[in-house]
Amino acid sequence: MTTFLSDPVVQGYLEASMRLAMPIMLAALGGIFAERAGILNIALEGTMLAGSFVGFVITYLTGNLWLGVIGGMLAGTLVGAVLALYAVLIGSNQVVVGVAINLLIVGATSFLYRTIFGVGTAQPRVTSFAPLELTGLSDIPLIGPLLFHQAPIVYLGLVLVPIVWIVMTRTSFGWQVAAVGEHPAAAETLGISVMRTRFICLLISGLLAGLGGAFLSLSATGIFIDNMTAGRGYIALAILVLGRRHPLGVFVAAVLFGAADALQLRGQNLGIGLPYQAFLMFPYILTILVLVLFAGKARNPAALGIPFHRDRPE
Repeated sequence: MTTFLSDPVVQGYLEASMRLAMPIMLAALGGIFAERAGILNIALEGTMLAGSFVGFVITYLTGNLWLGVIGGMLAGTLVGAVLALYAVLIGSNQVVVGVAINLLIVGATSFLYRTIFGVGTAQPRVTSFAPLELTGLSDIPLIGPLLFHQAPIVYLGLVLVPIVWIVMTRTSFGWQVAAVGEHPAAAETLGISVMRTRFICLLISGLLAGLGGAFLSLSATGIFIDNMTAGRGYIALAILVLGRRHPLGVFVAAVLFGAADALQLRGQNLGIGLPYQAFLMFPYILTILVLVLFAGKARNPAALGIPFHRDRPE
């Protein structure tokens, strides 16, 4: 068993599983704040794409990866603010606003990319984050390559999992978020500002999703392409359902999806005669199955997706 786990192919698969899971996990961690506060953040896809684009452009222009990461997080926060403006302050339909933001960002990033870099054949690139191997820990079977031979943002994401758990379950802010998501009218009567809490949660959600997007261009690939997120924001929504909106559950579910994604990448090289598109469908088919099997069983916050108006609380 130890020999099998130490095989370079197996270790490479484990490393890839975590690497592919990380952007989805970061977006889903952000989604926890939004959905526990009662906001259905369909805009995770567009938020990730904005973070990926802005992070890449800033890194390309400055040569500093961490400035790019910060820029991606700020871009995601800005998208979260736009969503909050419409879904929280104005009270618009959250699904419609989220889809509109996604479509807008797909077009905007494509246009701005060509405006900045032109339409030449040369693909602009940046030097992506190199893996940080933690001596000793990276040699542990199974856990080592999965957790301790990764890029810096992966370690940041791993640290965020317990931080989000502590914030949501052990702080007054987390309790306020739960109250706002379950019964906003009652929370308001207790002196909790529903709109302010939801606005803050969407800013945090955007920041984390933007970080996940920046990971795609600055750590996973070193390039930016049109619609780079390729549905990962929507997969993050399925991760929220499968993980029961709990940070640890989200982490485990994200790793499972990352493993499925890594499996399809390796399946394309098996030479079994299937077109590569059949393998590309695998993570998305898994997403659909998760929603079919678990969406009805998961308990949603009572006020999820319902706009709140202070003058006429629902």
